[in-house]
Amino acid sequence: MARAVHHRTATVNGLEVFYREAGDPNAPAVVLLHGFPTSSHMFRHLIPALADRYHVIAPDHIGFGQSAMPALRDFPYTFDALTEVTSGLLEHLGVDRFAMYVQDYGAPIGWRLALQAPDRVTAIITQNGNAYEEGFVKPFWDEVFAYTTSPGPDTEAPMRGALTLEVTRWQYLNGVADPSLVSPDNWVHDQALLDRPGNDEIQLRLFRDYPTNVDLYPQVHQYFRDSRVPLLAVWGANDAIFGPDGARAFGQDLPDAEIHLIDSGHFALESHLEIITEHIRDFLARVLVRAAPSGARPRSDVRA
Repeated sequence: MARAVHHRTATVNGLEVFYREAGDPNAPAVVLLHGFPTSSHMFRHLIPALADRYHVIAPDHIGFGQSAMPALRDFPYTFDALTEVTSGLLEHLGVDRFAMYVQDYGAPIGWRLALQAPDRVTAIITQNGNAYEEGFVKPFWDEVFAYTTSPGPDTEAPMRGALTLEVTRWQYLNGVADPSLVSPDNWVHDQALLDRPGNDEIQLRLFRDYPTNVDLYPQVHQYFRDSRVPLLAVWGANDAIFGPDGARAFGQDLPDAEIHLIDSGHFALESHLEIITEHIRDFLARVLVRAAPSGARPRSDVRA
């Protein structure tokens, strides 16, 4: 029987944070951290597929999905700031320890959470969530880093192009052998949110902050070596943003990392949900077998 998925809002640091939640709050927690340009919507099918065993929480980052989208003057829109809100939500929900699934932007947020409190993270699933320079695919990242190095009209134009329906659609379909498996609702949903007035400047601000994630990589690699955190990489091998070398690179610092390359692209869940779910359930069943309950405590200021 499918597990009910609840759609809730919590107030964190004065901001409304939307999140999807399912499963027993006393079960081991699994936190799902989405990427650009989507939201927790990307996990709409995965959440019930895990909720029979786990307490699953999938927030929308600030500026994305159904969460608050304050103006630039009212929120810094850095990856540090997004992490602070995510950490605040988990504290608000009483989630003391958790496994995390990271994808795209969710990865640098997840790495920051792990660096802040390594003992809280019980396991990592990364689906095209990068932590190594080997993962950056040209020419996509050449344009991003040209903009972050020298912001201006010429370098900004390709970044504004990344906010268009054409590129949003491309992110979902590029590298997918059978595009008919991917619902067009995905890019229509994401684009409607990208097209909100002021959201373009928010996304450009996050693009400019992206080098801070790369600067963190040496610390992340040290965290991997020190913690030996169980890690599963289920990676869309045909991704033209984060390529398969990014998945293989986890083995440099985590020799026991389990790496599976999937014949799909950036949003591999859309075409290979069942395969990825099987990998996740098998992995978590083994590595969390001795994990303590998440220790969820009663929460307040939550609206269904």
